[in-house]
Amino acid sequence: MKRQIQLTMLFCMIVLLSFFIGRSFSQPNISIKRYGSVIGVKPEKIEEYKRLHAKPWPGVVNKIRDCNIRNYSIYLKEIEHGKYYLFSYFEYVGNDFEADMAKMAADPETQEWWKNTDPCQIPIPTRSENEFWAAMEEVFHSD
Repeated sequence: MKRQIQLTMLFCMIVLLSFFIGRSFSQPNISIKRYGSVIGVKPEKIEEYKRLHAKPWPGVVNKIRDCNIRNYSIYLKEIEHGKYYLFSYFEYVGNDFEADMAKMAADPETQEWWKNTDPCQIPIPTRSENEFWAAMEEVFHSD
């Protein structure tokens, strides 16, 4: 009986110790910046765009992750009759967005991917000068 109590106490101490060690050595808080953007899509290219994104190239997906992008989604919506738009959302967890985007743009496989997707898209007239997808302003967020 005494041995069983000692083992139980030892187990409890190990659990508590691992909890506190885990907390003190856990990864520091990662800064997450959310991005939303919009672009038009040609109605006659919607099926091709969907087909491409149903089976994205693994190298492109890996490059997205390598460039510190997480939780990436693209949505399609017809806003007015015959006018379709793509809305993207992703979270950036790196510390140099411009450098990561330059690294992605320099990737040969990503460039080939864009040669397939860009002809499907129509940049919106109100985008900034250096944008293809137009950045959207976040007006609300709740975790």
